[in-house]
Amino acid sequence: MITSKVDNVELKSWKTILQQSYLSWDDLLKYLKIRAEDVSGLNILESSFPLRVTKQYASRIEKGNLEDPLLKQVLPITLEERFNPLYSIDPVQEIGTKQQPNILINKYQGRALMVATGSCAIHCRYCFRRHYPYSEKIGEKKISSALDELATRKDINELIISGGDPLILDDSKLEKILEVASSYSHIKRIRFHTRVPVVFPERVTPGFLQTISSYSPLLVIVTHINHPNEIDTNVAQAMNLIRNQKIVLLNQSVLLRGVNDNIDALLRLSHKLFEVGILPYYMHVLDKVAGAAHFDLPRSRAQLLQTKLQELLPAYLVPRFVEEIPGQPSKTSVT
Repeated sequence: MITSKVDNVELKSWKTILQQSYLSWDDLLKYLKIRAEDVSGLNILESSFPLRVTKQYASRIEKGNLEDPLLKQVLPITLEERFNPLYSIDPVQEIGTKQQPNILINKYQGRALMVATGSCAIHCRYCFRRHYPYSEKIGEKKISSALDELATRKDINELIISGGDPLILDDSKLEKILEVASSYSHIKRIRFHTRVPVVFPERVTPGFLQTISSYSPLLVIVTHINHPNEIDTNVAQAMNLIRNQKIVLLNQSVLLRGVNDNIDALLRLSHKLFEVGILPYYMHVLDKVAGAAHFDLPRSRAQLLQTKLQELLPAYLVPRFVEEIPGQPSKTSVT
């Protein structure tokens, strides 16, 4: 029997805790001891991409600090509304590659991505799917249809489960996806892309661990951590529990202006990731999504940071700096 205790909340339902997330600026600013009048450029208008911040994540934001790198990732500012013709609602051209009526995206040879949910535990302002048309609820029928489609795709050897964030799904729904996909002999790996264990470690429950442990030989979990301050003792404990199931843990980050675009933050991030059993995998330059141009950086800056990391770290701690160029057969190195 797997037992766990993450942040002493084992007796509470993780869904109940998630519902207590900050959804309004009044509540979040009050918690952070920041006066609304002190926030220059704060966008408090209604938006199709509203505020959502878990209480666990908010607890890592420095009180009263408008320059906190975690706060900047969730802070809606008026710059989001500034039009830039180089930034679009579909920066990696996923919408046209979705296999209807299913929820599979097939961009790269041998791999298919399943958009298993439109929900996330946190709304990151730079998200490349912030405009993705989650117009209809992704229910069991759509997931079953996608799995049926996958059965016929003998050219696919890896299923990537994404969203939204797939770990928002109930354990029973995750179990069904894993059970069916793992039964196909041509599927050699199943990869989860998730931010949930970082922003909401309470989700790593005994039931979740029991669900994934049965499929551990196939599983890879790719976390999304951008800054070392995102890793606290609760996150470290959650990662250790996942790692104990003998599951490969990798991390991908996004290079963000004013958040992690300095060598100190990136060095500490690589070291801290390794301390909790995660290997750095990708460092993405920003996908040019409308509303996030203020996070972008020149490619020359990304190249300089990668070079410095290569000088200061062993190779296994240096993430690959890449960008996604629509139509290319793989991620493209920024160098």
